[in-house]
Amino acid sequence: MNFGLDRLWWAVALRGILAIVFGVLAFFWPGLFWLVVVYTFAAYALIDGAVSIYLSMAGQGQAGRWWALLLRGLAGIAAGVVTLVWPGITQVALLYVIAAWAVVTGVFEIVTAVRLRRYIRGEWALILSGALMVILGLAMAMVPVAGLLAIAWWVGATSVASGILLVTLAIRLRTAGQGRAPEALAMP
Repeated sequence: MNFGLDRLWWAVALRGILAIVFGVLAFFWPGLFWLVVVYTFAAYALIDGAVSIYLSMAGQGQAGRWWALLLRGLAGIAAGVVTLVWPGITQVALLYVIAAWAVVTGVFEIVTAVRLRRYIRGEWALILSGALMVILGLAMAMVPVAGLLAIAWWVGATSVASGILLVTLAIRLRTAGQGRAPEALAMP
């Protein structure tokens, strides 16, 4: 049972091709990847800020803290403008957030492994994984340009791999739709 997906093979193939193109661009032109991330955030911050200001003005006469929404909206617009004017600052700030997340996640993995070592085998793998996350986070924080490049390459490689899998699925769906054996949908 393929739920009619054999007729939509082209949409799956298109998604795969777009993922491959995005991945190649992110891998070979990592600055473009970061600009897309930064400008998407800027657009969101500006729109969210404008909506918050509108809601604060619409709700002034009602009980509540309309001024908090106004301040939130102004902060959002300010963040959007700063992002548009100095996109490099936003890229590095995002990198530091990711680096901090990696360090914190790694430390908690190590703590978890140590606490569970009486109950599980192979806790060394979790400790090693946590240590690698800590090292990655610290390296990204110490050399932010290399960290930005590494993240763009990671996203690029993941997108290309995902795109190849989607195109492969689309080919299988098309083959199944052409009246060939239903086994064409089965994964090897």
